[in-house]
Amino acid sequence: MTVSQSIIIGIIEGITEFIPISSTGHMIIAEKLLNLSEDSFNTVFTVAIQLGAILSVVVLYWKKFFDFSRWQFYVKLAVAVVPALILGFLFSSKIDDLLESSLTVAISMVAGGLVLLFVDNFFKNPSIHDEKEVSFSKGFIIGIWQCIAMIPGVSRSATSIIGGMQQKLTRSAAAEFSFFLAVPTMMAATVFKIYKYIKANGSFSIDQVKILAIGNLVAFIVALLAIKFFITMLKKHGFRIWGVYRLVVGIALLIMLYTGFLSA
Repeated sequence: MTVSQSIIIGIIEGITEFIPISSTGHMIIAEKLLNLSEDSFNTVFTVAIQLGAILSVVVLYWKKFFDFSRWQFYVKLAVAVVPALILGFLFSSKIDDLLESSLTVAISMVAGGLVLLFVDNFFKNPSIHDEKEVSFSKGFIIGIWQCIAMIPGVSRSATSIIGGMQQKLTRSAAAEFSFFLAVPTMMAATVFKIYKYIKANGSFSIDQVKILAIGNLVAFIVALLAIKFFITMLKKHGFRIWGVYRLVVGIALLIMLYTGFLSA
């Protein structure tokens, strides 16, 4: 992977991480179109680069993350991340296999698009408007919803926000809790993926460290702008616009796969 390729993927990650259109799915397709080899470093890069975007949440919501008097906030996130930790550990190899499948991404994009077209009609009359009102049990259930996004193309943002809405959170409150939950989830995923890579291949080379650093920095900067944009769009237009986008992209990917322009 070159520096320019890492910048391109970093931009894609920063834009898509918090929008319910699947950052992982977009990165998988971008890697295919950039003709990147399916080697172990590119696989770990796809996961590790998400950490840069996730850290933008810590910066934007630093008062919450560094208010140590509110211990319940940290416990909620710890409880909510447990399902992903367990399933991620148990099915790590299967998830890695799916990360190489363009067909999985295309099908997930279409299926997710259909859901987002109508999801605003499913959960009405929310009663929870702030993270402080989220109980430990509700946080755990949202964490279970998040695990669906282990399938590439599904979108961690979409599943955790929908999970929040199913637990009576408003769209904006569910989106914020999804952002908060992303921090321990992606930190754990990144550390685990890097550990597996080093165990199998030894340490990263200087060039690989540079590629990871540049990609994460770009993702971090772009995500800072994308978060506020997404919250504004979500409040005004709900999920329907993203459902349409997913359907268009998913169908286009299926056509590209059928014609052989994109490898499965």
